[in-house]
Amino acid sequence: MHATPRPESAVLHETGLMLRPWQTDDAPAMHDAVRESTASLGAWLPWCQADYGLADARARIRVCREGWAHGELFSFAVFDHGERLLGNVALSQINALQRCANAGYWIRQSAQGHGHAARALARVARFGFAQLGLIRVEIVVKPDNVASRRTAERAGARFEVIARHKLWSRHRPVDAAVYSLVPDDLVDR
Repeated sequence: MHATPRPESAVLHETGLMLRPWQTDDAPAMHDAVRESTASLGAWLPWCQADYGLADARARIRVCREGWAHGELFSFAVFDHGERLLGNVALSQINALQRCANAGYWIRQSAQGHGHAARALARVARFGFAQLGLIRVEIVVKPDNVASRRTAERAGARFEVIARHKLWSRHRPVDAAVYSLVPDDLVDR
């Protein structure tokens, strides 16, 4: 694997989007985006609930920044060109031996349905391949999360399997749809 890129050098651009590592002063915008989105995201992201507070956003950003510093989590705030926070896309569960990672993403409710998540996912996967030396990025979602599955497909990921007991969710094991991106999937994108 390659050396961990410095956060200040990891500003990424994609059609209509700017992605950059989370900064401490992003907490109010994250809080606002999460609170707006509990109806659409809460079923899939257990932490995305009506009681999500500003302290929760600050804590999450601290985890993101520390994870980056340790080369364990590469989490990007996703902005439109007007610099409105749209959501998050991240590479986590980095496996240096196998040169693979897991990708996760969410987009605030008012910005869903415009392809932002798919473009951000593809861009962060390219970052992982070029900057981190990854050879595979996995997207693992609950089978009935149709929107997230479509996002993976629109980003160029291929469906592989429904894996039994792949996720731990709400205090129990659940099956998951597994998708993957490899560098060749993004050549023409």
